Amino acid sequence: MVKIADIQLPDFPLLLAPMEDVSDPPFRYVCKINGADLMYTEFISSEGLIRDAAKSTQKLDVFEYERPIGIQLFGGEIESMKEACEIATQANPDLIDINYGCPVKKVVCKGAGAGILTNIPKMRAITEAMVKATNLPVTVKTRLGWDDSSKNIENVAEQLQDVGIKALTIHGRTRVQLYKGSADWTLIGKIKANPHIQIPIFGNGDIDSPQKALEMKNKYGVDGIMIGRAAIGYPWIFREIKHYIKTGETLPPPTLEERVETCRVHFEKNLEWKGEHIGIVEMRRHYAGYFKGLPDFKSIKTQLVTSNNPEEIRNLLNQILVQYNGIENFAM
Repeated sequence: MVKIADIQLPDFPLLLAPMEDVSDPPFRYVCKINGADLMYTEFISSEGLIRDAAKSTQKLDVFEYERPIGIQLFGGEIESMKEACEIATQANPDLIDINYGCPVKKVVCKGAGAGILTNIPKMRAITEAMVKATNLPVTVKTRLGWDDSSKNIENVAEQLQDVGIKALTIHGRTRVQLYKGSADWTLIGKIKANPHIQIPIFGNGDIDSPQKALEMKNKYGVDGIMIGRAAIGYPWIFREIKHYIKTGETLPPPTLEERVETCRVHFEKNLEWKGEHIGIVEMRRHYAGYFKGLPDFKSIKTQLVTSNNPEEIRNLLNQILVQYNGIENFAM
């Protein structure tokens, strides 16, 4: 069993990464029912939260079925992050997570996300202030460092533990790498093996199959793994990893019926949570993943991503079931 403060997780938990414009409640729902053990909100701007910006405050929505759930915050100013932490705590998540890993330029240029990796004293100060501002466990997600010449994560891990964080997730790339190249888990493994580190260490980066997950578990000894892009349009990756680690057997891929039904549930929850227009628009990024591998799918996909009519989209999902009836285990 893995514990983050008093939060009990199973052995080798699988975490759903906080992904901007992806990790919303509808997406979290389909990941949860397929085996995600701990999930996070999309990252929330501390400045937006303080200003009561509608988009930021809506991201505070958490639901009982999602627990344990963390709210992730980002920002580059100590007072703003402290105040945002206090606001987020009132939303009653299970933990608060700090984003020190987002490599996007508009975030980094404000000294937030991975931008803080060039100022470790400030990172420490922000973290310490947030730990003191809430009664909830505080965790951190970050990267190896700013670039290849400043991979300072070993020192950072000890400093952050010293000021009171209860778990650390490390993405195996630098900020300069963005999402290019391969994730390097070597330093993640070194941190896990460090006798001074007593908090759970979770690895993140390039986990896109059950086999890769087991390899990282065995090779680097991490307490669990965080999965991001591989879950988009394919929430079944969580159950597949769990089954493979437990039995050594590869589960068959989801059936066509499962794909359509999960997509349908995701779609309906999108409409329920976001309203019809935004729900339809923001669902469009998921169809390609749900139906990847279906032959001659371009025509239906085009209709799915251009339709603004919920009933038409429901009919298209039914059409997929009829048109591709009998196709099983299609290529991924």
